[in-house]
Amino acid sequence: MTFVPGLVLARRFHDEVVAPLLARRLPGLPYSAGLLDGGSELLGLDTPRSTDHDWGPRTQVFVADAARAPAVRAVLDAELPADFLGWPARFAGGPAVRLGVVAADGDRHGVRVDELGSWLRDRLGVDPRAGLSTADWLATPTQRLAELTGGAVFHDGLNGALADVRARLAWYPDDVWRHVLAACWQRVSQAEHLAGRCAEVGDEVGSRVVTAELAGDLMRLGLLLHRRWPPYPKWLGSVFAGLPAAGPVVDALAVALGGGDWAARQAGLVRALETVAGWTNDSGLAASVDPTARPFHHRPFLVLDAGRFVAALRAAITDPVLRDRPPVGAVDQYVDNVDVLTHPDRVRRVAAAVLPD
Repeated sequence: MTFVPGLVLARRFHDEVVAPLLARRLPGLPYSAGLLDGGSELLGLDTPRSTDHDWGPRTQVFVADAARAPAVRAVLDAELPADFLGWPARFAGGPAVRLGVVAADGDRHGVRVDELGSWLRDRLGVDPRAGLSTADWLATPTQRLAELTGGAVFHDGLNGALADVRARLAWYPDDVWRHVLAACWQRVSQAEHLAGRCAEVGDEVGSRVVTAELAGDLMRLGLLLHRRWPPYPKWLGSVFAGLPAAGPVVDALAVALGGGDWAARQAGLVRALETVAGWTNDSGLAASVDPTARPFHHRPFLVLDAGRFVAALRAAITDPVLRDRPPVGAVDQYVDNVDVLTHPDRVRRVAAAVLPD
């Protein structure tokens, strides 16, 4: 079968199969439809390799009233075709998978039907149409925000509900943005001197591990500074590299993470740190800070002294409650366990325990 990008396949499946079927069998049904529930195709990063699981002709249908969902499901279950554009429209897999693999004799199809509000609460822990508090923003992993604001909307017949949700989730309020950026720089400030210290005692592996962790933080920072939701680690580098300004940082981090000695590693890391520091100044979110590296006290390695950026960003926050919070940031800045981050109930309990209102 010829590979078709997943969002293209999903849109055609909706427009050519799902929409006509619903119009014929349930005329006048108000619904919205799109693909917002996860997968590399939502970021435009799917490849032929992606087709081996949870990928194929699929879409999501949202209704305003949960009581309408069973009738919609019954129509789809009975009348969806067996294949579309050469791809089986059925999926096979056990209960631990979302869809499984496309299979002509699979036991499920790729169209999910949900009441919109309940789906949003299941996905985010909150329905953003009711408004988002600071706590809501900080308890929402950016991967979820990338999915919901990425993906695609195929039909928005619930009075533009999906467009409204995506607009509300487009970006952080400025003070929350400052707080999250400050937390990123705080992580950098706590580790930027460790790569040199590891190298100084001959721990090359340890030095490289610290450098790699700093590289991840800098890529996340770069995306946040360019108003892009950072995805989870599989796609962090790909999405970061797609930023128009990313080239110098990508080149610098390639040197820092390459096979050279500590001198080369430090040179690459410093170039990356200084560039992202410059982006922070360019954002206009806080007073400018000198973005040049300097010695770490009297030790023979260079750092940005990133705490200066933490202080500047925190000083620019106008919300007194948020300004007084420690720079811990959003939940996925201090939790990286997938089995927590993919369950909103767990995420929100963790976030509430770390920074209770």
